[in-house]
Amino acid sequence: MNAPVSTGPEPDQTPDRNTLRRDLRRQRRALSFEQQASAAERLALNLLRNPDLYRARHIAIYLPNDGEIDPHRFLEAARPRGVQFYLPVLHPLHQGRLVFSPYQDGVVLRPNRFGIPEPPFEHGLARPPWALDAVLFPLVAFDDAGGRLGMGGGFYDRTFAFSRVRPRLAPKLIGLAHDFQRVAALPLEPWDVPLHSVVTDRGYYRF
Repeated sequence: MNAPVSTGPEPDQTPDRNTLRRDLRRQRRALSFEQQASAAERLALNLLRNPDLYRARHIAIYLPNDGEIDPHRFLEAARPRGVQFYLPVLHPLHQGRLVFSPYQDGVVLRPNRFGIPEPPFEHGLARPPWALDAVLFPLVAFDDAGGRLGMGGGFYDRTFAFSRVRPRLAPKLIGLAHDFQRVAALPLEPWDVPLHSVVTDRGYYRF
């Protein structure tokens, strides 16, 4: 779909990253269970229609936290198609980076040092970031140029930094968000990795 006219701030009135992060996280957490469930259903329908995912068979996903939009409805619908899903795992050797472990029925999840559940790291089963077809990851805000504001840890930016210099090796980097997390322009840093697209509960934005 074509992106609607933005209702976010004008570029010369762009708030700083910390203010945006605080305000939008507060809005996410304020959503009721019913609002989150409805948003998750609409997100799943938009993901199932997403052309970047038609042929994807190895997809990284996330467990929602802090009011993030929930991708599980999409996972449930896509698994019968033969899609293998993966969850991010803090790399045991390369600090500040992620590797991706299979997320399947029966896998035991344990909280990492941030309290986020993750599957065990098994070297033979873990998938490096360049071997994924697509990565669906959360964000705090996104803008009309494909900029992304995350939680501030920089894990995704460090993990997919190679996509800047070797874009043909990169998976499709697709942010997931509630539509109200869209702003006109973000204050970005040189290391921020741009998105291919964002899918929300209301539509699809391609950059």
